[in-house]
Amino acid sequence: MEWIGDPASERGVREQRFDVLCEGRRVPGILWRPSDATELGPLVLLGHGGSLHKRADYILATARRLARHHGIASIAIDGPGHGDRRADGGLDPERVGAEFESSWQEPEATKKIVADWKAALDAVQSELGSGPVGYFGLSMGTMMGVPVIASETRVQVAVLGLMGVWGPNRTRLADDAARVRCPVRFLAQWDDEVVPRDRALDLFDRLGTQQKSLRAHPGKHVEVPADEMRAVADFLALHLG
Repeated sequence: MEWIGDPASERGVREQRFDVLCEGRRVPGILWRPSDATELGPLVLLGHGGSLHKRADYILATARRLARHHGIASIAIDGPGHGDRRADGGLDPERVGAEFESSWQEPEATKKIVADWKAALDAVQSELGSGPVGYFGLSMGTMMGVPVIASETRVQVAVLGLMGVWGPNRTRLADDAARVRCPVRFLAQWDDEVVPRDRALDLFDRLGTQQKSLRAHPGKHVEVPADEMRAVADFLALHLG
């Protein structure tokens, strides 16, 4: 694990870039934690959406809320073909979005991103200490998250949504959903123009856990209400103690 640059602190939250090597790949990530934290404790994995990156506005807001209001650390890594995995830094969402399909159609793309998440989690916990783990990811964050949760027993709670049995890794999502056993809050937008509603409901239905709830709101894919987004951190913190 390599820490990149100097940490930055803002209103009690310390942010630090890092890189982890996994199977020859450089995995770029960020760690957020309370500035006064002496040990890691609970940790949340934050999976960003398609065409975005690890420091997308809602990822940053969730990380800061977890740290400030609940004393919980979090990490985010760039998804396949996103963010600092790209030579251009992935800051142009239109260009990244245009290459979304090709990034996910690379051989074993889902297997690789699961390995990358595990490598990042292992590295952070090895260096800073272990504790209970949660996951938050919408849209492409759920494309990454369902396979991660299905194969990672350390994840004890998750918030997923804006995704269904749909898209480049739909077969893997359908297979892995049944292996998800932790409590899940699932968000859906009733008028989602990207992911068909019936596909999202199908994925929710396939989740193997009996501790799951569906929270649906009118509106398009990116119109999740602000109070619902703020509630993500509170739900995760409730289960992570």
